[in-house]
Amino acid sequence: MTEPLFRGVLPALVTPFRDGEVDDDAFVRLVERQIAGGVHGLVPVGTTGESATLSHDEHRRVVELCVKTAAGRVPVIAGAGSNATDEAIELVRHAKQVGADAALVVTPYYNRPSQEGLYAHYQAINDAVQLPVIIYNVPSRTSVDISNDTLARLSKLPNMVGIKDATGDMARASFQRLTCGEDWVMLSGDDPSALGYMAHGGHGCISVTANVAPEHCAAFYNDALGGQWKGALYGQDRLVRLHRALFTDASPSPTKFALAHLGLCAEEARLPIVPCSEAARTEVLAAMRDAGLI
Repeated sequence: MTEPLFRGVLPALVTPFRDGEVDDDAFVRLVERQIAGGVHGLVPVGTTGESATLSHDEHRRVVELCVKTAAGRVPVIAGAGSNATDEAIELVRHAKQVGADAALVVTPYYNRPSQEGLYAHYQAINDAVQLPVIIYNVPSRTSVDISNDTLARLSKLPNMVGIKDATGDMARASFQRLTCGEDWVMLSGDDPSALGYMAHGGHGCISVTANVAPEHCAAFYNDALGGQWKGALYGQDRLVRLHRALFTDASPSPTKFALAHLGLCAEEARLPIVPCSEAARTEVLAAMRDAGLI
């Protein structure tokens, strides 16, 4: 069995704003902090990066800035999803042009395509651009769930290399590992259940919590990848309250609050996301103390 192409913890990076504009300097600082913290890769302009409310020009610039800043030190998986197949192809094409190592392509949201429609969507991307693609399955946001049977078909296409699974369904992970083959990359998209996902054969996580605690998350995934389950359980216990706290209000507002508290970027998000509630702030600060971050 070959080592998976992407593994460990890959932060789903926030996109910092200042006065309504993308804060390039803060973004570079966040990327450098992640790399110094030992993360295994970077994922710009995913859901946590507020991709839904970035302009196309902003989206492309953030991907370019991430690739430039990473400078080959860790792989970059660029968010490139859309509910319009042609638009997704253009975003994947741009990711390839600027040197990203892969693209993260969410299942088409709102349209609610059939399984055959989902297959055709990803097949069209596969055929149009020669770049590895991680399929992102997050039914709670998209209202569509890509089945293991469809993923098994897609795994046979050369550019479809793996999944970001945000369903929290552990049994699905085991069946998927058996049906999609040993080279299929399996990344969790759900921080709280990622320990179980790794035990079911997962290779890592595209993580929200890593924005706030890169060193702790890197240590946790290094333990899990190495089969050091006692150490991984310790890491889980240290981080689990923070995993939950970062979703006590609409994401990524609690994460941006935590980063602002650490002096790393402004708390500002883009409408319709607003600053998180006082209750969420209290929970985030308590969780950061539990994790030894403040």
